[in-house]
Amino acid sequence: MKQEFSSVIAALQGKRILVIGDMVADIYLDGRISRISREAPVLVLEQVGEKIVAGGAANVVNNIATLGGTVYAAGLVGADKGAKGIREILAKNGAHTEGMLTDPSRPTISKTRIIAGGRATVSQQIVRIDKESRETMNPVLEAEMERYLKKVLPEIDGVVISDYGAGTVTEGLQQALIAYCRQHDLPSIVDSRYAIRRFRHIGYVKQNDAELAAAVGRSLHGAEEIIAAGRELLQDLEADGVLVTRGELGMILIEKDGAVHDIPVSDKSEVFDVSGAGDTCVATVILALAAGVQPARAAELSNIASGIAVRKLGTSTVSSQELLQALQR
Repeated sequence: MKQEFSSVIAALQGKRILVIGDMVADIYLDGRISRISREAPVLVLEQVGEKIVAGGAANVVNNIATLGGTVYAAGLVGADKGAKGIREILAKNGAHTEGMLTDPSRPTISKTRIIAGGRATVSQQIVRIDKESRETMNPVLEAEMERYLKKVLPEIDGVVISDYGAGTVTEGLQQALIAYCRQHDLPSIVDSRYAIRRFRHIGYVKQNDAELAAAVGRSLHGAEEIIAAGRELLQDLEADGVLVTRGELGMILIEKDGAVHDIPVSDKSEVFDVSGAGDTCVATVILALAAGVQPARAAELSNIASGIAVRKLGTSTVSSQELLQALQR
């Protein structure tokens, strides 16, 4: 098994993946506790650091790049420091960012976390401030995005749609992408937080157990109910497979031929942070599918990669070298 996965990792290298979706700037503002404000009973923080991390679809892009893929990012950003930060991060890892279009009239989607701590205290998040526009994409920019997609798709080995509900993936773009993938037998996968049922005829669907429960409109208790709900969603979307992530319980893959694969977690050591683990999962799956790996093996590989991601603080990436080391262990 280890030798098999090692050869698979080698096959992932250089696979060309398009990621379209909601690009997010995760901003961390670190503050040292200075005093209590005279204006109100609140802490006054002295800012000692600021960091921007790629989140949302940008984190999928980042993970594909660090796993060795050649990745093309397509999305919408503003003309602000969040956009600048995302572009710099992705470019540093070799991602192609020509498809990240700028709309000066809207902000880059951002999640700003204020972290407070002192010399004798543990730093912790005290508040999060989200910023985004819920306006539909400007028709001029949508047309520009369509032209970009037509240009790059003939060179692409796999497609990811990463939908966080911010309107980047319009109905027109979605339908054109899915139709292209079906027509040219390209592997595709969608990760949609709030509107998974709109992605009919997509290749593979990734949902966590809570998202799947929301999609079918009922609570899910245990593997049998998750499998039944996954089959329902699979049939409704006419997809090739549904991959359900279950945190410490692993993953379940339901395929259109009726096969069900219950994949336990690969490593039950300490879990520091689950932020972005789903993005690592999606990145690994699409690279493996693009390399011709069978879906069940692709899911197993993504399970191992996600296990590495959750042992890191914050939204993070996994490298091909880390994946190899995990397999060797």
